[in-house]
Amino acid sequence: MTAHTEYDRCLDTMYALGRFGIVLGLATMEGILARLGNPHRDFRCIHVAGTNGKGSVASTLSHILHRAGYRTGLYTSPHLVSFNERISIDNVNVTNDEVVESYRAVEAANTGERSATFFELTTAMAFYLFSKKKVDFAVIETGMGGRLDATNIIDPLLSVITNISLEHKSYLGSTLSAIAFEKAGIIKPGVPVISAATQRPVIDVIRRTAEEKNAPCYLYRKDFKARRTSEPGRFTYYGLDHHWPDMKTHLLGRHQVDNAALSLCGAEILMDRVPGLDETAIREGLAETRWAGRLEIVSERPLTLVDGAHNLMSIHTLAAYLKETFSGRTITLITGILDDKAYTAMFKCLLPLCRRVILTRAKTERSIDPRRLFEAARTLCADARVIEDIPEAITFAEKAGDPDDVICISGSLYVVGEAKAFFNTRA
Repeated sequence: MTAHTEYDRCLDTMYALGRFGIVLGLATMEGILARLGNPHRDFRCIHVAGTNGKGSVASTLSHILHRAGYRTGLYTSPHLVSFNERISIDNVNVTNDEVVESYRAVEAANTGERSATFFELTTAMAFYLFSKKKVDFAVIETGMGGRLDATNIIDPLLSVITNISLEHKSYLGSTLSAIAFEKAGIIKPGVPVISAATQRPVIDVIRRTAEEKNAPCYLYRKDFKARRTSEPGRFTYYGLDHHWPDMKTHLLGRHQVDNAALSLCGAEILMDRVPGLDETAIREGLAETRWAGRLEIVSERPLTLVDGAHNLMSIHTLAAYLKETFSGRTITLITGILDDKAYTAMFKCLLPLCRRVILTRAKTERSIDPRRLFEAARTLCADARVIEDIPEAITFAEKAGDPDDVICISGSLYVVGEAKAFFNTRA
């Protein structure tokens, strides 16, 4: 067994590169993978890009393919508590030993003109392990954008673009059309693409790119749709060629039905090319899917949920869920936000629903000083306070409220990760 300290040393070396150290381009990845024997060519892929919902869709497709009898890899980012969450096989996180083994192999191949970034190393490690473990399929989530993202080295069976909003403007562009151009960069010649994008400029870019590459293009609410029932998470799917009533997702929030419909359309397209992928596997895979840190209940009394909403689009989704689900109940929000986010607009959407807000910060240099957040928060919520330590903030919220109150922890995946680690340790 590999010593745990060796695993720590590998992660320390990678983290020293900066989890957000970003260099867009594919030349370094091409070189590393070539020196590894091009492991990404040893399995079939599904590629998932977009602003929100990528992880939910990717995880659902992974579960569906696994239920169809295939060995399946899943690569997502970022992780919440453990690095190993980024790479899973048959929906089980890889082991510490496998992280060390893949890091050694990739680092030995990291001899190009430019050294790989953290994300490039991680992506190559995933491809190496998927090849070594002989997966049949891998569902690959992009890190940022698409066109020049390190994952865009693959040749997928299917491309998925969930939705698009303004994000990472210094890297991807300052308009929806510019960002859509980068996301649409995952579209490959002749490879079907599906999308849940709603804005006309975004749809136009996706359609134009698909036409230029002769790629069939299918849009949510135009070519396929879902109709919700009165029971949360249950819906009827109206697809390209199939009509599936009484489908069920256990992921919370109305938006997860939209994500589920996108996943089902992807599965429907794959049915003709993947033997054994049938309605039963699709139903079972959808019902089994779980996705940590997204409207996840981590404690029952008081009811405490964590949600990785960290941009304006996802904050609107979270606010809609809180308003619909917890109307009339006292809500305490614990939040910390990173320095590239429009926190004032996020607060205006979320804080009017809350009786109390606790401003905190995750252990990353990119966290906004909560005292700065306080200046914006106190105008929207009468009971606003700063508690910088996340476990301390959670403990205060539990003691200050009643057992029937609701605690929501959100604003950053870093905050959610530290909160989950706290609840895991306490359990």
